[in-house]
Amino acid sequence: MLLLRLAAQDLLTLNSRRRMVPHLAARWRHFRGADASLSERSAWAESLVHLAEDLVAAGRGNVEMIVECAATLDEADRPGAPRLIDVVLVGHHPEEKGLSVQLVELKRWSTVTRVERATAELVHVPGMGRKKHPALQLREYYEAFTGARGPLRGLDFACGGFAYLHNATDASVRPLVDLDAPTGVYAGVYTNDRREQLISDLRKNFADEGGASAAEILLQNMGLRNTPLLDAMIRSRGEDTVFTLRGRQKKVADQILDTAAKVLPDAQRPALVPDERRVVFLIKGGAGTGKSAIGLQIKAELEAGGHTVKYASGSRAFNGAIQEHVGYGDREFRESFTYFSNFVTPPDPPLDVLICDEAHRLRERSTNRFWKPEDQGTKPQVDELLDASRLTVFFLDEGQTVRPHEVGTIQLIEDAARRYGATLVPYELREQFRCGGSDSYIRWVRAVLGVTDEEEPEPWTPDGLMHVEVADSPEELERIIRTEALAGASARLVAGYCWPWTKPVGKERRLEADVRIGSWHRSWNADSDAFCEDGVPPCRIWSVHEKGLDQIGCVYTAQGLERDWCGVIMGEDMVRRDGRWVFRRGKERKDPDTGVKRVAVPGSFDPKVRAGSVDDHEFARLVRHAYHVLMTRASRATVLYSTDEETRSYLTEMVGEVQVHGLRPTWENLPEVARLPHLPRPRRGRRRRGRQSTGPQSPDMYLF
Repeated sequence: MLLLRLAAQDLLTLNSRRRMVPHLAARWRHFRGADASLSERSAWAESLVHLAEDLVAAGRGNVEMIVECAATLDEADRPGAPRLIDVVLVGHHPEEKGLSVQLVELKRWSTVTRVERATAELVHVPGMGRKKHPALQLREYYEAFTGARGPLRGLDFACGGFAYLHNATDASVRPLVDLDAPTGVYAGVYTNDRREQLISDLRKNFADEGGASAAEILLQNMGLRNTPLLDAMIRSRGEDTVFTLRGRQKKVADQILDTAAKVLPDAQRPALVPDERRVVFLIKGGAGTGKSAIGLQIKAELEAGGHTVKYASGSRAFNGAIQEHVGYGDREFRESFTYFSNFVTPPDPPLDVLICDEAHRLRERSTNRFWKPEDQGTKPQVDELLDASRLTVFFLDEGQTVRPHEVGTIQLIEDAARRYGATLVPYELREQFRCGGSDSYIRWVRAVLGVTDEEEPEPWTPDGLMHVEVADSPEELERIIRTEALAGASARLVAGYCWPWTKPVGKERRLEADVRIGSWHRSWNADSDAFCEDGVPPCRIWSVHEKGLDQIGCVYTAQGLERDWCGVIMGEDMVRRDGRWVFRRGKERKDPDTGVKRVAVPGSFDPKVRAGSVDDHEFARLVRHAYHVLMTRASRATVLYSTDEETRSYLTEMVGEVQVHGLRPTWENLPEVARLPHLPRPRRGRRRRGRQSTGPQSPDMYLF
């Protein structure tokens, strides 16, 4: 957990625009479930600015300030409130060159008196009563950061801490600086009298070059910068394990594995009386909360323990990426991934475990227009999934339903579990791992699109975790995305379904340039299960194939996956008029010369949400959800463009001023430690490394 991560000079810029305190307050409300007090807000406005100004005065304006920070994700589950450090300063040490970290307690105390004559560990603050010496708080933080499970473990670092009482003099807070005050590298105290000393010490602790690379390392170790899922899975096929479950992720996985050990049969020690209990896990979490990481982790753990496991999804894009990009040449691995519709006939014997990812995409029935009548599903699809295994795990986000026949809801699964007499175990994931760990960006997207009525849309506030901007033209949008992709980032262009979609043409399987904005024409990703002209990939692997950069994806090929940069084209299915969103269905015409379908009336051309399929209210809901999915596919930056001028103006207003120093995370601007190369698919025949199950008591859980 953290509220803000910015270089000192950027924090001052944000404050000058009067956006720092509102941003911190919104983040506080999200994490703590209550409004920040007036005292807390005043402290941010005063103390943070004092510290940032001193860093700039010391010539260290590039030192990163991580505000209201918990050392680890586990802090969120501590009894009582998590321990939050006022500020963590991060940069490089000027001599040792390793990470330099200073933990800071900001106090607006102006007077402090002793409580006990023998010690200064407990002091009295007028109007506040008895308080611990700030060094005792800093000692706890220091131990949390530098301990065996802290984010500085295994790194070359220098770490210390200090309390800053900018309203006080040495004389007015004498007990804090007296001879019997607590000591240690974390026990520094600076008052207004010692400001020059603080500035001098900041120069001694931090080099003058930027602290962005140091902050990236720290964020990675804090679990706020994760390895992309596909990269983690590919690496796990070799010698290294690189994906660590943290916080609630780990608790959920532990619980599932522990339950499996209790109710599933053990081939080595068969029970005299079989355990017939059924268990259904229902894990709810928004985009980027780590649902797939948990599912893939428990799949590997349970398989290593000898259990039969399948991983089901309703997404061709997700399954295709896993099967083709990760499981290339490994038939057994590929076949362990399947679809919800593949359980019309239950397996015999039943699976031990069925993991259902993206369960919001469940259908009422398992049907297919190419199936024979006798092969069509006759019962609810959720029942088929429960018939298929003893232990069923559902991962679900009701905010990602994008088709009218997707019926997966919490209520649906709860009702099904009740019908089957199964024990239902619910969980909710909250920590954000996608979009750079920026839950404020997720909330901003939801507010801007009107997905939720909980918050009024406000201009985006840069938080140092996620970047967003608006392009003025499709040419500029493509230039940005292509530049990042060619530099080494993973990047894709996606769009609302606002143009007709032509199937590959002729024997050569040529793609038509359906997406047309003025003189800028591009093709959709191939509506095909085979490669097309010029090596254009089939739709199921468009998102991970190197030639996918040349086509435009939609919500159906983007859902479930992520990339560094994502360019999102909003079409005229959702436009801004008179302060509200207006939703439109489009009409097509045939080009008289080519016979190709073109736009006659701008709007949605998605056949799944045509007027005969859904009413206007449901149409609006599904279009909002589609753009919510598209705008949450990036881990570092989203670039928006709308074909409608009024909508583009609204987005520009909501994004606000972009040019804050150092915040545009282009591959060129990223510190070297953050330029993680994305891996090609493994060579054919390369097998996954075997491993023993560590069981649910393992201190760290790795992917595969």
